[in-house]
Amino acid sequence: MQIRTAKIRLLILTSIAIFLSGCSISDWYNGYYAERSAISRSQKDENNYYNSESPQMQELRKQNQTYCLDLAHKPENRVARAGYPNGVWNQPMFEICMKNRGTPTYGAWASMQKKNMMKSEEQKVKESCKCC
Repeated sequence: MQIRTAKIRLLILTSIAIFLSGCSISDWYNGYYAERSAISRSQKDENNYYNSESPQMQELRKQNQTYCLDLAHKPENRVARAGYPNGVWNQPMFEICMKNRGTPTYGAWASMQKKNMMKSEEQKVKESCKCC
């Protein structure tokens, strides 16, 4: 009778160990949770960017968006892609149009901020090298 209960306990412990080794906590935390939190943080930043604009700027953004979307969707401006015989809309043209009209999209604004930050860091390094 004791051998039978020992076998059942060993089977239960083995199945638990196999299950836990298949999906470790670190894999879940570094993969699923980190990705989900990064996406929600990015969406929150994007919403803050658009909601912080003045009402006049929001109205200008609406006008520019309709104009730039029409421009990017025109057949002559479409980008050729495999599997799309008529092409797809021109996302880079849309972003450049919005930027040139004074209402950059969140993605364009974030990339401009990164460039400015990199330039300021390079300037700091150059200034520190001049002193020596």
